[in-house]
Parts: sequence; C-alpha cells; structure tokens
Amino acid sequence: MAAPAQLKAIQHHLRTAQEHEKRDPVVAYYCRLYAMQTGMKLDSKTPECRKFLVKLMDQLESMKKELSDNDSISQELVGNAHIENYALKMFLYADNEDRSERFHKNMIKSFYTASLLFDVLTVFGELSDENVQHRKYARWKATYIHNCMKNGETPQAGPIGMEGEMYDDEFGMEGGASSQVQPQPSVHGKDQGPGSAPPSGFNNIQIPPGAHAPANTPAEIPPHADHSKPVPAPRAMPAVDPSLLNANQEGDVRLTPEDFTRAQKYCKYAGSALQYEDVGTAVQNLQKALKLLTTGKE
Repeated sequence: MAAPAQLKAIQHHLRTAQEHEKRDPVVAYYCRLYAMQTGMKLDSKTPECRKFLVKLMDQLESMKKELSDNDSISQELVGNAHIENYALKMFLYADNEDRSERFHKNMIKSFYTASLLFDVLTVFGELSDENVQHRKYARWKATYIHNCMKNGETPQAGPIGMEGEMYDDEFGMEGGASSQVQPQPSVHGKDQGPGSAPPSGFNNIQIPPGAHAPANTPAEIPPHADHSKPVPAPRAMPAVDPSLLNANQEGDVRLTPEDFTRAQKYCKYAGSALQYEDVGTAVQNLQKALKLLTTGKE
C-alpha cells in the first residue's frame, strides 16, 4: 500500500519491508514498526494518513502474532542485534564492491537500503556514533555512484575527499563538518530522521539473493543454494586475548546494572552473528562481554 504524500518519507522503509517479507520477516517487521512510529510523528491527524497508519498498525499486530515465537520479536535486545547485524552486512558487501571498483546497481541499492536499516535501528534508541557515520556514508555513496554512472563517469572507489558542507547539503542534514570524509567520517551533526529520496529509477533495481552477504562472500549464489542466510567464505579468525581464556572476576570489581545490560547485548550480538555463521564477529563480541564482566571495563 502506497503511503499518502504527507508520509512520503517512510515509503522507502515500507518498500524495504515488502522486499524482505519472505527473505527476512524480522527485517520486514521492524521496517514497518519504524515507518509507523515515524508516520505518527509526521501526520496522524489527516484522515487519509490516520486510515493508512491504522492499517499499518493492524499489519504489525498480525505479524507480531505470527512471529511470537521468534526471539528477535519478543526480545528487544535480540531484535536490535538482528537488524544491526543485517544492516552492517549489507553495508560491508556494498563497501567491499566499491573498494574493489565493482560499480553496479545492486551495490548502489545495498548502500541505500543499509542506510534505511540504520534509520530502523532508532526504534531501539539513539544510534551509536559509528552507526550514524555508517548511515551518512552509505546514503552519500549511493547517490554519488549513481550520479557518476548516470553521467558516464567512473566513480572514485572508497571514501574520496569531499567537504562536509557539500555532504550535508546533499541530504539536507544538519552539521557542516569541514573535515574531509574518511572511512568513518567525523560527524558534527546528527541525521534528522528519515532518509532523503534515492536516485531516480532506484526502485526498479532488483537485488539478487546473496547480494546482502558479508564483504568476503560471493554475490552470486547458485539457484539451488539456501538463500535464507549468506554463505560465508573462509576468513581470518580474530586473535583471542590469552588473558580471557581462564577469566575470573577481579577482586574488587563492582558491576552496575548498565554493565550487565551491555554484557548481555554483546552476547546477543554474538548469537546473532552465529546465525550467519560469522564466527569472527561472534568471538569479538564474546571477548568484549568477558572483559567487561571480569574487569568492569570495556
């Protein structure tokens, strides 16, 4: 269902939900939840908007019942980890294609859709600085590469130098950082809610199964393969901190409720990574949890 003109800002989040209806219902659910929450703030009084949002609420209730046995729906921390993990995998796939100078429409769409999913993460609370940076970079890259290809120009791979004012003006954001964009650009102002419109013709782009895989996963997956998860390629394992192998809590460590929440979050991230057979990310997050629990420090 198309959103009324007043709710145009959430249309692409709803389209992303539709695209993931079968591929990943958890992503579809949280995209719609974000769209509903944002739509309520944009216009909940105009009759057509009210009618649209009520239908969206009914759809969310129906999905919540269908997915009631899914931890990513019933437990917020697990849901947060699921969406963040998925957004980062899309971002890493597109970033790897970009840095390898493989410019194509599916990579552009992966960048832009990743930026939409970073929007969706705000249903769980304020974005981390790192994810704010990922969102801005992904959104800018999608438009930059699209415009280059449309104009018959060869895009520059990776985080090319670009004035922050130009970057912010491109998307109508606050800020105005004067430094050049780096792999994790310095952000002096936060994005303001729903993303700007994607390049023209963007919605006609189809992403094949496997295009959302991690950076070292082939984008092309054979027709007979299981498309429910990315197929991991062999990767270098992160070094394990030897001091954590026989970890015991240090004598005078007093953990706060916030410490326990953070440790639980790292464990959920590890569990989510293992759903994608991403051992490296799982090990890194488990090490963070162990260090926090044994030393009280991150």
